[in-house]
Amino acid sequence: MIEEETIMKRLALAVCALIGMAGAAAADPLEGIWRTAPDDNGNSGLVQVVPCGAQLCGQLVKAFGPGGAEIASPNLGRNIISETVAKGGGEYRGRLFAPDNGKTYNSKLMLAGDRLSVSGCVLGFCREGGVWQKVQ
Repeated sequence: MIEEETIMKRLALAVCALIGMAGAAAADPLEGIWRTAPDDNGNSGLVQVVPCGAQLCGQLVKAFGPGGAEIASPNLGRNIISETVAKGGGEYRGRLFAPDNGKTYNSKLMLAGDRLSVSGCVLGFCREGGVWQKVQ
């Protein structure tokens, strides 16, 4: 009888652990790799969005020139997206670094499926960042 109770308790604990891990594994829809729209110089990149604490961050992992060929960039490894949180309805707010002009904007990201509309403002100057496409 005692052995049966011990087995049942262990089974219950295992089920609870699995349920907890399943909840923790649920990724935010913004997580993944995104192909940016071309910037003012015609360059684009791949930005990998991952959790960073309670927020989301997106690091530039590849850069491409105007012709689409991969290029070296001093911004590889830099957070392009930072301090970003979901606001509901597919909207995210945070910070967005623009490599073409070196400015960081207060960002508004609107997610619709595998498309991300990007915009931001700094000191009253607002800029559209185009539509990014999810690649992974």
